[in-house]
Amino acid sequence: MKLTSKGRYAVMALADLAKFNSTNPVSLRDISLRQGISLDFLEQIFLQLKKHEIVISIRGTNGGYILNKEPVDIKIANILNAVDEEVKTVQCKKESKKSCNGKTAKCITHNLWDELQNHINDFFENKNLRDLIVNNPESRI
Repeated sequence: MKLTSKGRYAVMALADLAKFNSTNPVSLRDISLRQGISLDFLEQIFLQLKKHEIVISIRGTNGGYILNKEPVDIKIANILNAVDEEVKTVQCKKESKKSCNGKTAKCITHNLWDELQNHINDFFENKNLRDLIVNNPESRI
């Protein structure tokens, strides 16, 4: 099981936005420089975040992005979901009678991996952006 760069970068970028967004929009360029994420990649990610109403874009010379909700109200699970990131520890679908190895019965360790997936998803469901920025000493460049 592995989170893709898209999911990790989406969380990083939004944590950055939450930390540095007071009342003014934050540019993707600033986030790119602080977090070391490609500007082109950030643009793709923020299109999806905007579509899922996690961020709002502000046009103009002082434009950029702001969060659509308070950081405490944005769950990490919502961010991952917005960028089509799925945490899966098994290849088969839960409702399928077939197993991930193509046989009719689930493998002997299926329930272990399924339980791990539930724990991971619950963890992301219970974490929010505010959790990431509290006590983080990083400063602006």
